Amino acid sequence: MLKIFGAKETKKSNRLWLDLGDLGDLINPAGPHEQWQDHGLGLLRTILHQEGVLTDMFSTRQCATWDEVRKKMQGYDLLIMNVRSYTYPAAYRAAKLFKEVNPNGMVIAGGMHATVALDEMLAVPEFDRICQGPGEKTIVDLVKDPKSFPRVTLGVGTKSMDEWPMIDRTLWPKPNSWKLNRKFNWPLEPECGWGPPGVATMLTSRVCPWQCVFCNESSYIPNMQRRSVDLVIEELNMLDEKHGPVGSIVIHDSMFFQNPTWLKEWIEKYPRNARKLWPYWAAARADTVRQWPDLFEALLRETNWTTVSIGFESGSDRVLKILNKECTEEDNYFTIDLLNKIGDDLERQGKKAPVFWSNIMLGIPGEQPEDAFKTLRMIKYMRRVMPSISFYAPYPGSALGNQLIAEGKSMMSKDNYHRFPDDEKVKGVDYKFYRELLAGKFDDEVNKGLPELIKQRSSALAGSLIKA
Repeated sequence: MLKIFGAKETKKSNRLWLDLGDLGDLINPAGPHEQWQDHGLGLLRTILHQEGVLTDMFSTRQCATWDEVRKKMQGYDLLIMNVRSYTYPAAYRAAKLFKEVNPNGMVIAGGMHATVALDEMLAVPEFDRICQGPGEKTIVDLVKDPKSFPRVTLGVGTKSMDEWPMIDRTLWPKPNSWKLNRKFNWPLEPECGWGPPGVATMLTSRVCPWQCVFCNESSYIPNMQRRSVDLVIEELNMLDEKHGPVGSIVIHDSMFFQNPTWLKEWIEKYPRNARKLWPYWAAARADTVRQWPDLFEALLRETNWTTVSIGFESGSDRVLKILNKECTEEDNYFTIDLLNKIGDDLERQGKKAPVFWSNIMLGIPGEQPEDAFKTLRMIKYMRRVMPSISFYAPYPGSALGNQLIAEGKSMMSKDNYHRFPDDEKVKGVDYKFYRELLAGKFDDEVNKGLPELIKQRSSALAGSLIKA
């Protein structure tokens, strides 16, 4: 029998913060990434609690049914939610349930979807107050007295991430089954294949400065000054001492490998000042690796950067131009060759070789079969890789997403912003071809021009499909 944790908790406030996600993801998740914690929730709840504005909290991910969510909502005056596009269906349903059980209650909704799809939020009367953009300087007054604000408020953020407090991670939701609780390392996060548990997730920068047409991040909040190296290391040391041991780090920045001055300081201070040289996952771009190859190599060799996340997206110049990626096939292969070389050398020394977490996108409007063959060819060329493949999803707020929505080609909607790997997301895309491609049906085409040893690597990558 499944033992459920946290079913009965003492009510401390009339304000409820609801963490959003798929039902059951903190009971029996389909994979590790469903268990990631929301840094926006953690940051804003920390700010509220430091100012004496207490909130209760639970997560839809801790619940097995919507009836359970409904029961946990009873008796609250205020519901607060941080809404992303892929959690919008859950937020929409939760707001309606909250009003059913608390007819005089109010709902505050903020987050990315409130900024990129305001029209959808405004059409839902249950969203009483909508906060767009960042909220660090707005959240306290808004939660204290929401009726003093207009229905739509433009949030105010900080100029620098150094103004943020360290997140009180005990304000994050707990796993809700004995099995998950045993391996979660809460309030640290669970191992996902990138490094040993417990995992400390961090942000050192906010917002990617590039303008890829599939991404809506830059339309959400303005860029802000990066967090100082000293404060990042200080928080890691605190987490290891207070909640550890920390086994590895995930740096959730959309783009870690930017700003050479900051990266050089990281190379200097992290090995010297951290309690341990923890291995970490972090993101880069192929063009910046090619621009600063020596800096990239120094980070790999000196700071234990063991999992390099790169949004290669495609192995075709034509598709990379469609995506406004500002990278080329040549950039991609330069980066792959460099990591292959460094990995081989480290293995000869008896050390762990770094691997790619390779983000790949298929089903892009305008992509032709030969483009897709080139992309799989590129994946096979990587010597050490964890492929992360998704079907393109037209989210609102991105240039290409907005275009496809306007043209009526998006199969995603406010009732179904689906992230499931095998879902069909754009009208006119031949998903049958892509499923057959990932099943290995077109190996002969994919293998053209590849050396014999590389040809032997599997092209059956259906198991690498992830949520978009």
